[in-house]
Amino acid sequence: MQTTDSSTIEVLPFADEQQDAVLREALAGLCKPAGAQKTLSPWLFYDEAGSALFEEITRLPEYYLTRTERAIFAEHATSLSSSLGSNVTVAELGAGSASKTGVLLREIAANQGGLLYQPIDISPSALDEAAVAMSDLSPGIRVEPQVANYITERYTIVRSAHDRVLALYIGSSIGNFSPNEAQDILRKLHSHLQPGDSLLLGMDLAPGPGKSVETLLAAYDDAAGVTAAFNKNVLVRLNRELDADFDVDAFAHRARWNAQASRIEMHLESQQSQTAHIAGRAITFAHGETIHTENSYKFTEAALHSLLQTTGFRVDRVLHDAARLFAVVLAAVI
Repeated sequence: MQTTDSSTIEVLPFADEQQDAVLREALAGLCKPAGAQKTLSPWLFYDEAGSALFEEITRLPEYYLTRTERAIFAEHATSLSSSLGSNVTVAELGAGSASKTGVLLREIAANQGGLLYQPIDISPSALDEAAVAMSDLSPGIRVEPQVANYITERYTIVRSAHDRVLALYIGSSIGNFSPNEAQDILRKLHSHLQPGDSLLLGMDLAPGPGKSVETLLAAYDDAAGVTAAFNKNVLVRLNRELDADFDVDAFAHRARWNAQASRIEMHLESQQSQTAHIAGRAITFAHGETIHTENSYKFTEAALHSLLQTTGFRVDRVLHDAARLFAVVLAAVI
C-alpha cells in the first residue's frame, strides 16, 4: 500500500504507470471531506474514446473555437511563416490529431523546404492520426510524435544547432487550467526554449460586444449531446481502467458560466443519492452533488498580456477573427 503526501488516501499501485496515475488522480479528486467539491482532472478525459469524442466536438456547429482558430491560421499562415524565417522546427503541446495546424505547418514547410514537427500528446491514437495527416498534407513534414502528459510528465523538444523552435499551444487548451497552473505550464515550456524561439498560443476570449454568454454556453452544451458524452466518458474510463462501478446514467452533464472567475465550468451532477467504489474506497454522492471536471477560462486582452509577460514571453502579435471570439497570440521568448 502507498499513501500520498497530501492525504491519507491509500493507493493500490498498478503495474502500469499510467493506470496508477489515473487511480491516484481519481482518489485525490473524489475522496474529499463531506461538503468539499469533488473534482476530476481534465487530462482524464483523453483516453482513446475521449479523444475521438473531442474531435467530434470540434466539428459541432455550436463549437466555434476550432473553426474560428483554423480560419485565423488560414488567413495569416503566409505572414506568420514569413515572419518566422527559416530553420524552424515546430513542437506542439496537446497536439491531438493536429487538425487545426496543418495549413500553418504546410506553409512553414514550403517556405523552408521541409519541417520537423514534434507533436506531444497523452493520446497515442491521436498522435497516430496526426502523423498520417501530416504525411498526407506534405511530404516535406517529418513527424516525430511523443506520447506524454505535458502537465505531469517530462517531455523533450529536439533541435539541431541552428534551429529555432516555434512552440504551439492552441485550441485554448491553456484555458483548462487555473491561472497558477497556466503559469506553471508556460514556465515549463519556456524552460525548453531560448531567445529567438517563439510561442503561438490560442486563447478563447471573454464575452464582449460581439460575443454573448449564450454563445459560450452552447459551445459546451451542444444540442446533439456530444459534449455530455465526452464529460461522462471520464466515468466510463474509471469503470474500465480501475474496475470502478459508477452508474454513468445516474449523472447529468452541466455547463455553467462563472462570471467572477471568467470561466466556463463543466460538472457531472448526481441525479440521486448514490455510492460508487474505486479500489475498495466507497465514494458517496448526495442528490444534486457534482464532480467538477473542467474549467475553460476566457481571456481579456489585458489578461492574455499579463499571463505571457509573467512567464517569460513578449507579445508580438495578437490575431483575431472579425467578431473577436478568439485570439491567436504570437509571442517571443525573452
